[in-house]
Amino acid sequence: MPEPLTAAQLEALKQFITPTVSNAIELFGVRRRTEGFMLPGIECRFPELGAMVGYAATVTFRAWEPGASTVDTAAYYAHVLSMPAPRVLVAQDLDEVPIGALVGEVNSSVHRALGCVGHVTNGGVRDLDECRSIGFHLFSGCVQVAHAYVHLEGFGEPVQVGGVTVSPGDLLHADQHGVCLVPHEVAPHLAEACREMEALERPLIELARSPEFTPQGFLQARAEFGEQFANLQRRYGGASR
Repeated sequence: MPEPLTAAQLEALKQFITPTVSNAIELFGVRRRTEGFMLPGIECRFPELGAMVGYAATVTFRAWEPGASTVDTAAYYAHVLSMPAPRVLVAQDLDEVPIGALVGEVNSSVHRALGCVGHVTNGGVRDLDECRSIGFHLFSGCVQVAHAYVHLEGFGEPVQVGGVTVSPGDLLHADQHGVCLVPHEVAPHLAEACREMEALERPLIELARSPEFTPQGFLQARAEFGEQFANLQRRYGGASR
């Protein structure tokens, strides 16, 4: 696993919304623009908490049928703790139709004690007020009443959530817009790229909101933006994909 970001680097990334992070990743040309983010269906439960940034600890679970988990809980906790902090619990619900929540008041408290700042799952979550009260981010496919027969199936392997594969140690940036995977190779430079993207877009936004706006003037400004974006992309080593 590459060297984790420093606390200062992680805090710098938290200052940006996830769409800006997604835009900035494009500058590096490391993946297609249709890759690296979770599809609609994974919803942010607490938009007011702002951005979540952390490294994935992965797990799979089921909840429809009774059955004792064969997972060693101590080994699972050790897996979570082996990931760089801050951590995010990324859980794939293997049930075809979600029926039970893995994370609610108890598990959010336990995983917060294990250094997790949030939870991402294609399944359900519950105890929303209790999770919100401790600042624990939740991103899920649904909200559930029950935990049903929830039990772990495995951990520490790549999982499929929201149309993307998340591996242990992957860096996630998420907010009210959704969940984005940050490639390790661009992570140390991403906050600066975000700042440059915001500066590049600012004149377009200000013109569009000003009394001096005209379609012709905006088209000219947009053409200049395109040239500046291409220059910035070349500087960061990317190419249009």
